[in-house]
Order: sequence, then structure tokens, then C-alpha cells
Amino acid sequence: MWGLGVDEFFAGFSLTNAADWAAVICYAAAVLGCLYALAAAWAARGFAHAAPAPAKAYPPVSILKPLHGTEPNLYANLARFCAQDYPSPVQIVFGVADPADPAIAIVRNLIAAFPDRDLQLVVNARRHGSNRKVSNLINMAGQARHDVLVISDSDIIVGPDYLSSIVASLDGPGVGLVTCLYRGAATIGPWARLAAAAIDYHFLPSALVGLKLGLAEPCFGSTIAIRKKTLAMIGGFEAVVEQLADDYALGALVRRAGLSVAIPSMIVAHDCTQTTALDFFRHELRWARTIRSVDPLGYAGLAITHAVPLALLGVLLGGMTPAATIVITALACRFILQMELDRAFHLRGDFYWMGPLRDIASFAVFVASFFGRGVEWRGHRYGVQAGNTLAYYGEVES
Repeated sequence: MWGLGVDEFFAGFSLTNAADWAAVICYAAAVLGCLYALAAAWAARGFAHAAPAPAKAYPPVSILKPLHGTEPNLYANLARFCAQDYPSPVQIVFGVADPADPAIAIVRNLIAAFPDRDLQLVVNARRHGSNRKVSNLINMAGQARHDVLVISDSDIIVGPDYLSSIVASLDGPGVGLVTCLYRGAATIGPWARLAAAAIDYHFLPSALVGLKLGLAEPCFGSTIAIRKKTLAMIGGFEAVVEQLADDYALGALVRRAGLSVAIPSMIVAHDCTQTTALDFFRHELRWARTIRSVDPLGYAGLAITHAVPLALLGVLLGGMTPAATIVITALACRFILQMELDRAFHLRGDFYWMGPLRDIASFAVFVASFFGRGVEWRGHRYGVQAGNTLAYYGEVES
């Protein structure tokens, strides 16, 4: 492609109809997507090589784990938090809203399996707003005894040094909150593997490029570490109880208060458990619409990250003259990015043959995310209103 002159590039186009112009736009966007992929590979290498900050102290920590229902690896994922290699006291508060929630049995098994750990279960159905997870956190927060709070979603997988790394970052000058990037971890099944590939090869590079260029100000539910006094200063969990992207909203409030959000070079894993096409699509559409709701312009800019689908779309619209070169170049840049991500973050690296399929699925979700503002979350349907607040529509029909 790089050897084509302008005249040669346009030779196959009459440019007298909308389809030809659309093909040129797709090819141009695909070229930008190739440059993006190479930039993301460079950003991944730099992020992975960043030296972690040493911890200056190890204050006691309270971990808040909001739960709703069970997942295939829930016990194992929670047990990793119970087995942290951390020299100071660690309290873990598990919270559920429904007294009949099956997660309660798993928590009780954990309490029995770790009798030397400070584990506590809170069952409280009180609702404080439309965001059920944040309502759960509000109900749990009163039981947290330590000043440093760590909030983490139930499907997150961590290593034994997780807490030490988080606390070291929170101790940095001017830091008010710590969050973490995450990779995908797939259970058995093609839909879970596709979901993990989306995290590894679409979410991670876009986040890395955004951070490198200073275009992103993220905060992820994978990890939020914050001191009680900082949380109180920004209005507590109550300040985000109506928000769809409660994690992003907490980060924004911390930044607005004049403090920074630190992202250490350590990454955690998100356990992907989708078993059907419907589960897969609902989950990805919720993520896409959540990102779109908090950063509409930035989300629209993600269009260029879909180089392979855009190149293929150009083929459908505009003929074959430059298409083979552009498609091959897009695939090559994508594989370079995948190889760098696999090396930098120790990913599984078995998605190469699924790459084009994953790219097409991501592009389909990207397009679908612009048609509607509804999301489905933990068995409930919501609408996203002005200010990214939630309107509850009811339970999802099976």
C-alpha cells in the first residue's frame, strides 16, 4: 500500500457516486487504523516496562466486594483476595442485597475455609438509587473498619501481590485514587474466548494509547482504591448512585477535587464467562454504550481502531484495486499489535485465527451501540438519561 501513488490508488474509483466516496473513506480510516495499531504496540511495550513504585508503608485495608448471583469461578476468584500476601490487617466485606442470593453460600464457604481471615458478609436490600451495585456498596461501607478502601468487581482475578502494588501507588504524591487496567481470562467456550479477545485486543490497546497521549482519564471497576477521607470529600458513594458508569464517575470526582488517579503497571484479569451469543452481545453492548455515554467524542474516534473491518467494507463498496494491499496491511498491523500485547502482558496468544472474526464482531457492536441508549445489567434493563444517570425499566425477560 505504501508504494502506491495517489493516481494509482484512485485508479479503480470513478468517485462519481456515493459508494466510491464511502470506499475511499473506509480505506483512509483503515490506514489510520494501521498507524493506531503500531502506536498501540509501542504504548504496550512502554507500559509493561514501567518500574512499579515501592511501597513506603502497609496500612490496614478494607476490601469491598459487591456480589449479585454466582459465576462459574466465583469461589476461586474471591479466594485469591483472601490469600493476599500483605503484611498488615486486611478486612474483606462481601455484600448482597437479596437474602436468597446464591452468592451467600459461597461467602460462607470462604469464611469456613479461611478462619484466620477477617471476612464479613452484609445482607441488606436497602436501595439508595438506581445503580444497584452502588447501593450495595453504600450498605457495605459502614462495616469497613480501615481507612484504605479497595473496591473490586466479583469477576476480577488477582495475584498474591495485588494489594501491595495498589497501596504503593496510592501512597504517591497527590494521588487520590488508584485503578487498574485488566486483560481477559476466558472460561471454556467460544463466546467466552471471543469476549476475552475483545478485552485483550480492543480495550487494552485503546486504553494504552489514550493514556499515552493524555486523551483518556479512566477509572475501572476492576480496582478502585481510595481513602475514606477522599471518598467523603467527593460526596461518598452516594454521589454516583444514579450513574451508569459509577467507576468512571468516581474517578472524575477525584480529579475534580484536585487529586490524581494513578494506574500502576500491574494489570489484573477479568473473568469472561459468557456461554451464549445473547449473553455475549448483551455484555458487549452494555460496555460499548457505557463508554459512549461517558465520552461520546472519544468513543466516536474509536472508529479508526477497526482497521480490518473498514478495509473489508471498502472492498464491498469500491472494488478491488487497492483493496488487497490495504486488507493485508491491516491484518499485518493487527498481528503485530497482538504479538506485542501477548508478550507484554503474558496473554494466551491463541486468538490469531479468530482475529478477523473478533474484529468484525467488535465493529458490529460499535455500530449497534449508536442505535439506542438501553443497557442490560445483571438481569435488569436500564435506560441511560442525561448526565449518564440510569432509569430502571425492569427485569430482563428470559
